[in-house]
Amino acid sequence: PQIIPNDLTSFKSRGVTKVQKALKQQLKELHEQYTRIVDEFNWNKLVYEAQFNFEPVLGETYHVYQIGDEFRLTLIGPSEWSHKFIGSFRLDSDGRWNVVEIAEGFDLENYLESRDY
Repeated sequence: PQIIPNDLTSFKSRGVTKVQKALKQQLKELHEQYTRIVDEFNWNKLVYEAQFNFEPVLGETYHVYQIGDEFRLTLIGPSEWSHKFIGSFRLDSDGRWNVVEIAEGFDLENYLESRDY
């Protein structure tokens, strides 16, 4: 009997499509995670480089203001101070500053580009 190979074109096409779709989704998720991590790093860098003369308390919310060319971390809320409000952050137990609120109009990426980070 003559051996006739199966036409695997359809199988291969479905497989390639399925794998590409799954890998593209994974890449999208990795990119989103990478972006979140970079943003978290940059916000933490900004807060830790801000001027402050006290040891922050875990779980407390602090506020960052721009005063001239520097940033200042304080307990003073945005409605209580006239300096340019940048954002509010809460210190967690592993030393990370978590974003609570960002001032409308403040663009972290533009700031970083202007500072050559």
